[in-house]
Amino acid sequence: MRKTKRLIWILRLIVAVVAIGCTAAFVPWDAAWVYFAPLPDTVQEQVEAAPRYGMDGIIVYVDQAGRKPAFYAAGWKDRQAKVAADPHALFKIGSISKLHIAVAAAKLVRAKRLSLDGTLAHYLPELAGRIENTDKITLRMMLRHRSGIANFTDDRRFRWDKAVNATEVLNLVLDKPAEFGPDSRYSYSNTNYLLIGKILDKTLGYSHQDYIKAETLAPLGLTHTYSLLSEVDAADVVSGYVVGYDGDMKPLDYVIPGGSIVATAQDVGIFVRALNDGSLLNDEEQAIYSSIYVYEHTGLLPGYQSIARYQRDIDTVVIQFTNTSGGNSWMKSEAIFSRIVRILRRQHKQ
Repeated sequence: MRKTKRLIWILRLIVAVVAIGCTAAFVPWDAAWVYFAPLPDTVQEQVEAAPRYGMDGIIVYVDQAGRKPAFYAAGWKDRQAKVAADPHALFKIGSISKLHIAVAAAKLVRAKRLSLDGTLAHYLPELAGRIENTDKITLRMMLRHRSGIANFTDDRRFRWDKAVNATEVLNLVLDKPAEFGPDSRYSYSNTNYLLIGKILDKTLGYSHQDYIKAETLAPLGLTHTYSLLSEVDAADVVSGYVVGYDGDMKPLDYVIPGGSIVATAQDVGIFVRALNDGSLLNDEEQAIYSSIYVYEHTGLLPGYQSIARYQRDIDTVVIQFTNTSGGNSWMKSEAIFSRIVRILRRQHKQ
């Protein structure tokens, strides 16, 4: 009996050692070091450390209630030309753009121009038979990523390394079966917001981008937020880099609703603050918005990673842009952001 127990113990020990060894082999240690490195005293020190962790450049905007906004930057705006990071430069914010689209939808629902219960078949009848369940999928489901419509970025034919437009990427999901039944579960799909953009355009009779400019950007005084890369001087935009690829991703223009906005960190920060403190929407619009979407977001495009979050416990908005993607860079970016928030919380207690 004792020999049996000893043998079982030895076998368990061997299994544990092998498991630990296998786990260690796959741990992204470079990203783990970002998490566990000693926390610096200031945000500036943390930002300056980012290039050592493999970030080509970083921009951070911090808006603490009762204080003037703070701007931080380190690394490169343009690595090839050796142009230093600029905290006021324009950046491709990716899916943070979805917040703008959700705000536009909430406003139009409040104005009775859209219904959250209206179906995809009603709004875009030309897609009946091309997307499954168009007669059951509602605007509410698409806004909440509960439609079951396939995500075009998951299609193996989708290319991140070339410019694309809405028509090209929509063709990737047409005639595909639904991933699940309408409203049966959540699954993030860029296709949802592409379709919502089309619905907004059709309802308005003009571009939803112009509606966002008039109804969201102008009231907030946001003069450094643009619908498309083509609207700005390329020299004002941060260059983007992908791990293992030598080229600059800046020239690639993604003309897709919910992912094409170019903005400064300050403009994004002002928008996120207004969205969270109730100064952007009236009470009815705010209630509608709360039922359909989130109040923070991240963005990811080739060469561009962005995080926009409001820290309610310290009444602080933090925006972070890093112009490196691929490899373990997303984990590193999230770790850097988390550490910045920890520093701010520590300072808030002092």
